[in-house]
Amino acid sequence: MINIVLLEPEQGGNVGNIGRTCLAIGAKLHLIEPLGFRLTDREIRRAGMDYWYQVDVTRYDNYEDFLEKNPGAVIYMATTKSKTVYTEVRYEDNAYLMFGKESAGIPEEILMENRERCIRIPMLPDIRSLNLANSVAIVAYEAMRQQEFKQFQLQGQLHHHEW
Repeated sequence: MINIVLLEPEQGGNVGNIGRTCLAIGAKLHLIEPLGFRLTDREIRRAGMDYWYQVDVTRYDNYEDFLEKNPGAVIYMATTKSKTVYTEVRYEDNAYLMFGKESAGIPEEILMENRERCIRIPMLPDIRSLNLANSVAIVAYEAMRQQEFKQFQLQGQLHHHEW
């Protein structure tokens, strides 16, 4: 199972969307406080729709608490500052994909301690960053693709027609 880790997320709507993505791919969601919202906020429920209460969520008091409770975790840290593109990495089945808060990302001190596992999503140079929920979906689905979308429904069906 892939693990999605959000370090001090600020916007409940993003977290709601990410929670829905976690359900779609069978991932666990880890939230590292402080959060910029309450988990009961309407925007989380609206973005996560009626799925939010099914999300497997664990909260942590801070980054150190997260590390203590997940010893040996292989953590990939998404940052606009990395030299390694997210598609150049081979993600293990139980990898942790960490994303920083919307306004500042992951602190540089943490990035420096984990520089060999920092990844980036390429984009045009005039753009500062992508939306957090979009970034999570991009990297998470690459990890799922590498695992050949095991247990995923790979074909859809039309309601009123046949392919």
